[in-house]
Amino acid sequence: MTDQSIIEATEKWLTRAVIGLNLCPFAKAVHTKKQIRYVVCHADNKADLELALAQELALLASTPTHEIDTTLLIHPFVLTDFFDYNDFLSDTESLLTRMELDGEIQIASFHPDYQFADAPPDDISHYTNRSPYPTLHLIREASIDRAVAAYPDAAVIYERNIETLNQLGLDGWRRIMSE
Repeated sequence: MTDQSIIEATEKWLTRAVIGLNLCPFAKAVHTKKQIRYVVCHADNKADLELALAQELALLASTPTHEIDTTLLIHPFVLTDFFDYNDFLSDTESLLTRMELDGEIQIASFHPDYQFADAPPDDISHYTNRSPYPTLHLIREASIDRAVAAYPDAAVIYERNIETLNQLGLDGWRRIMSE
């Protein structure tokens, strides 16, 4: 695996699933404007990942939105077990607080084995958050606010995504990702 192949796999997932299936109606604009920063983190332990995350949070907070609107911190060598990854998410919230970025940046979570707590392990709904590699998505709150204001009924996105994936099914998902 090279950084380039990891980024290409992530961008393929973004364009085919997230944008292609309209799982996130806000993703297309920042992708088209090339305002997404893709970072491959080579950390192999949580402490080094947290350090890389802190650096990326600081960079995003100090960079104009027109240059970088959002960051995908891809970390294929650490927290590959979903439950370890999920436990780490509370550490990311603590880091946001320590860096005084609460209310400025959010961290969304994506993982190849993502599971929602309220759905069976084999449920297709998990694929709304299944990425090729463990990924922390750093998102500016102001960008979310603008996107939600421009998108009618943003609250129904999750339900629409589940319906889309139920109609697509696992075979359809695999077909889209293998093309």
